[in-house]
Amino acid sequence: MQGLSGLFAGLLFGIGLMVSRMVNPEKVLGFLDLAGRWDPSLAFVMGGAVTIGAIAYAIARRRSRSLLGAPMSWPAATRIDRALVVGSAMFGVGWGLAGFCPGPALVSASSGQPKAWIFVVAMLAGIALHGLVTRRRAATPPGSAG
Repeated sequence: MQGLSGLFAGLLFGIGLMVSRMVNPEKVLGFLDLAGRWDPSLAFVMGGAVTIGAIAYAIARRRSRSLLGAPMSWPAATRIDRALVVGSAMFGVGWGLAGFCPGPALVSASSGQPKAWIFVVAMLAGIALHGLVTRRRAATPPGSAG
């Protein structure tokens, strides 16, 4: 049942991305072009998503179990650190340059858009590089020159 609910959530998310046209890099870049021909329509999409998400989290925080009976699990990290700031900046730069973020890129790649495939390959390379760097840091003892 959890697999089906995940599939349903992913399909609903993908359909929402297509309906809002967030899978179209030109639409996204038009939203980000504040000094040029700014297209504010995605602000309404994001505002709606944030509102629905805030309501859902407020309800979920009051529950000890999910709707499917699994225990609720929340992230333990609560502070803003260097890794979060750098990662957020990299995400924003990538979004601004390509007009894609991960969800819309996957939806666009599934429809065969070459630019989306390039973005997804670069994104996967970045994920692999992050994993490699993280593993190396964890294996290096503190205070060593590695």
